[in-house]
Formats: sequence, structure tokens, C-alpha cells
Amino acid sequence: MNIHTGEIQLVPYKEKYKEVIQTFTLPSEQVQFTSDPSALLEKAKSDRTKNVIVILDYNGVPVGLFALQTGDRVKEFTDNEDALLLTSFSINHNRQRKGYAKKSLLLLEEFVKRYFPIKNEVVLAVNERNIPAQNLYAKVGFKDKGFRRMGPIGQQIIMHLPIMK
Repeated sequence: MNIHTGEIQLVPYKEKYKEVIQTFTLPSEQVQFTSDPSALLEKAKSDRTKNVIVILDYNGVPVGLFALQTGDRVKEFTDNEDALLLTSFSINHNRQRKGYAKKSLLLLEEFVKRYFPIKNEVVLAVNERNIPAQNLYAKVGFKDKGFRRMGPIGQQIIMHLPIMK
């Protein structure tokens, strides 16, 4: 079962999406803050805790992706054992500014309820210099509870999205 709005849908990654995802590009100002989509697919092959989620447009074409991570890495960001870690969120450069990021994140709660029913929270780390991403995450319900950590390129804000049962 896919989670969708009619305009977009979230689906677990399948090999059939790989060719399109490998063509994704990101503007230089975004590359510093997220993983390259092709690199994410490679990492996920050897790391079963990285669950890659694909964002499809209304025609079923991939426009973005992210990972929902389980396991020990989540503990670096929260004490909640029932949390998922959202990482590597990106929308293909030529599909940006069309609302896909916001719409996909608004579907996140339903997706988690369906595919990760025992989880009750999604956490993420956003670089404090990445103001557009912070604003987007806040608009879709992520909260800044004041937790910070040092990331690879600077201070990160830990944001939390409760998953209501």
C-alpha cells in the first residue's frame, strides 16, 4: 500500500527507481547539507537499518528520496527507543519549488504508521545554517526541543515529529 495525496506518494525503494534516481542533481548550496542520492542507495545496500523511501510524482516518477533509519545510529539523536531517524532528504533539482518536499513530509506520519507501526517519533538533524530546511521542517510539524549536536560541517539542530497513534 502506498501513502499518497493524489499529487505525490511515498513508497519503499525498489530497484526499478534506481535509473531515474541516479540522474538526480542538487544545487551546490544543498550538496553540503545532504547525501548524494546515488550514494544513499549504495550505503543502503550494505546497511539494513537505512530504509530508503522514494517520493513519486502523480505519474509515478521519482522526484526525491530520503531514508528512515532504525538501529543504534538513532541513539545518537534521541533517547527514544521507538524513534526513527530521517536522513538524506532531497528533491531532484529540476523538480524543486513545486511543493514536493512539503507534501511528502506531510505524508510522513501516515507512512510511519503503516510501515513502522511501533514507532512513535521521527527525529532529524538539520544544520543550523540551513535555514530553508529548518523552516520547511517546522511548517510540517517538526519541533525544536533545544537539543544540539556537532555534525560534520557544524552545529546541528535536532528536530522531532511525534507520530500520533
